[in-house]
Amino acid sequence: MHNGNESQTPVVAEGVVLRKRRKGIYILPNLFTLAALFGGFYAVVMAMNGRFDLAAVGVFSAMVLDSLDGRVARMTNTQSAFGEQMDSLSDMVSFGAAPALIAYEWALKGLGRWGWIAAFVYCACAALRLARFNVNTGVVDKRYFQGLPSPAAAALMAGFIWVMNDLEVAGREVAWPMFAIALYAGLTMVTNVPFYSFKDVQMKKSVPFVVIVLIALAIAVINIHPPIVLFAVFVLYGASGYMLYGWRKAKGQHTSVISTSTDEPDERGLHK
Repeated sequence: MHNGNESQTPVVAEGVVLRKRRKGIYILPNLFTLAALFGGFYAVVMAMNGRFDLAAVGVFSAMVLDSLDGRVARMTNTQSAFGEQMDSLSDMVSFGAAPALIAYEWALKGLGRWGWIAAFVYCACAALRLARFNVNTGVVDKRYFQGLPSPAAAALMAGFIWVMNDLEVAGREVAWPMFAIALYAGLTMVTNVPFYSFKDVQMKKSVPFVVIVLIALAIAVINIHPPIVLFAVFVLYGASGYMLYGWRKAKGQHTSVISTSTDEPDERGLHK
């Protein structure tokens, strides 16, 4: 007879290997990530075919989808390490390589070595920014991004191309402005300038009726002329970090977005 207090641990025969149950991959958030990746790939293909307006639309579509995958994962409690890595790789294609290649094909090619240097600087800075974001996730204030986020940098690049294409301005005529935007967007990604992240906006909480009205007005304004309005929005956002940085400096406040670093001696001189 078995004692009632005896352990119920199953007995494993010698030589038998217990296999852990395989972990699956959450479909819903990764579908958004794959769709964002397709947006970046589509943008490159359209640029190769000379359809730079559609290339810009592809980048903006990828940006919208990229903003949704993380929120969908959090709302459905389907976050995973696989999803994080997939998102980073998708971002590198859609917001790093794609904008650089589109800008080079559209305008920078005419500048010779200066053109491909600008495109490479942007692409390299996007990779550095994404790598830093991944390793600093635990120490950065969630309300702010450390440097310009890569989707916003891509929107600056694609938005300028979209506006000029809409105005029927050839890329070779604005090659140097494109050069300047590529360097500005790229280098701003790897600065320590704080940019508001909007991550403290709670989608599950109720909001006043006026908020819905303002959202409807914003959609209406964008539809007036999407290329110019969207580009203007991201120009303002691309400058907002420097304005916030200057305002904090003037007030004598701490300008770093590093909040709870576990390696403070090494980081103290890097994030002021």
